[in-house]
This record gives sequence, C-alpha cells and structure tokens, in this order.
Amino acid sequence: MSPWLAMAIPAVVASLGGLLAIFWNPSHHARSLIQHFAAGVVLAALAVEVLPEIGREHAPAWILISAFSIGGILMYIMKLWSIRLEAKTEHLGDNAFNYGLIAATFIDVAVDGFIIGAGFAAGGSTGLILALGLSVELLFLGLSLVSDTIKGWRVIFMTLMLAGVVLSCTLLGNYLLSGASTSVISAILAFGVAALLYLVTDELLVEAHVIEEKPSSTLWLFAGFLVFWSIQLFS
Repeated sequence: MSPWLAMAIPAVVASLGGLLAIFWNPSHHARSLIQHFAAGVVLAALAVEVLPEIGREHAPAWILISAFSIGGILMYIMKLWSIRLEAKTEHLGDNAFNYGLIAATFIDVAVDGFIIGAGFAAGGSTGLILALGLSVELLFLGLSLVSDTIKGWRVIFMTLMLAGVVLSCTLLGNYLLSGASTSVISAILAFGVAALLYLVTDELLVEAHVIEEKPSSTLWLFAGFLVFWSIQLFS
C-alpha cells in the first residue's frame, strides 16, 4: 500500500465515525463495549509496535525517560485544562457545547496524527500498523463527540475538521521527522507512549466504567488487543 494512502486511513475513519452518528446513536452499553475494544487496540499498538520500535532505535535511555516524562506532564496539564472547561460548560446549561470534550478530542487527534507520522518516518511497517490501530480509537472519538455535543449540519463540519486535523498532523509529523536521527524519532515515540497510556487509562476506560458494565465487556478489551496483534503478526 502506498504510504500516502495509508496516512489517509485515520482521516477517513474519523470522518466515518462522525457521519455514522447521524444514523446511529449507540446506547451507553454499546459505547462501553466500543471503548473497551478501542482500549485493547491501543494497548496492543503500544505492546507490539511502538515499544519494540523504540527498542530497535537504540536511543539513549535518558532521552526516552525525558520524553516520556514530558508527555506524562503535558497529558496531566491537558486533563486539568479540560476539567476546567467542562466545569464552565456545566454552568451554561445543557444546550451549551462541551468545550472541554471538544478541545480534548481535537488535541487527542492531533497527537495521534503526529505519532502516526513519526511511525512512517521511522520506516518499516510501524506507520501502517499505527494508522490501522489508532483508526479504531479515532472511530470512537468521532462517534462519541458528535453523539454527545453536536447535532444537525454541524455534524458534517465537525467530522471534516477531525479528518483534517489528523491528516495534517500525520503529514506534518512525517515531513518534520523524515531523515531525523534515531534519537529524535525515539523521543517522539516515547512521548507518544505517554499520550496513548493517558488515552487508555484516563479516557477510554474511565468513560467505559461510568455505567455499570457487564462482565462480557472485559472480553472486548481482549478482543481489541487480539485483533490488532493478529494484524501485526500477519502483516
């Protein structure tokens, strides 16, 4: 597959997630299952692709530790910021946009796009595997954002914005990091590990446990991991 076509996969999937919400508003239980599945996919992306790729680059340990620490601190700051925005939205009533959710979603999408771009810059199958794996997460983000905050014609506008952000950040990451040293690429991927861990533990799984879940939800977490791992094994 052409790298340019592969880079467009997450943008297409993000758009489909939002457009799907026009015709389908999933129940809370269905969303919980999707969130568990997406969390499993992201965990598999970390375990079978991102962390092994960092190891293959043989970057100095202090660079990796520093990049991961910066990523963790920035995700914590973003969490505090989104909480403040959501608190302001609650005072405006039910008809107000959830700016905290919207802002956090677009930041997530931008970070995901840049990580995918770094994967393509690293070479091999890393970029394609990340594009396929994170597309599942982007499908949920597009679906949940539109279902919770936006209705009518704004759906099309918001889905196009999501697609544009992830595609532009993917292209930007690939452009800036093409030909970069192994230390730089490894640092970006280590930063991405922190961002993806935040996504799994503080967004997908936290939201998935808002409702009382069924025991079968855990199977969807394993299924997401297994599906992504299978794609990587057969690629």
